[in-house]
Amino acid sequence: QVQLVESGGGLVQAGGSLRLSCAASGNIFSANTMGWFRQGPENKRELVATIFADEEPIYGDSVRDRFTISRDNRRPTTVYMQMNNLKPGDTGVYVCNYVAGTRSYWGQGTQVTVSS
Repeated sequence: QVQLVESGGGLVQAGGSLRLSCAASGNIFSANTMGWFRQGPENKRELVATIFADEEPIYGDSVRDRFTISRDNRRPTTVYMQMNNLKPGDTGVYVCNYVAGTRSYWGQGTQVTVSS
């Protein structure tokens, strides 16, 4: 089992910044992908950003050049996402994801609200 603990959401005005973090603990494999998805209406999840080990991150089109994902592989393995120039369209529940092989785990989610 893998446990994911998220933090850093909140309410911010458009143009502001937030930093999310997600710490993974438990049965962690070193070769893993961690990232963030935004959960919208009907619980549909949209890719925000993911990062595998130290490879080049992958970003969703709507956040590229505004969000930066990074990770610290020391225990607990933690992934961070710096979100700059936030827009009202970024509002949603941001859910952390951990994938290693066929195993996938999700966090509880943290609310990000951007006011105009």
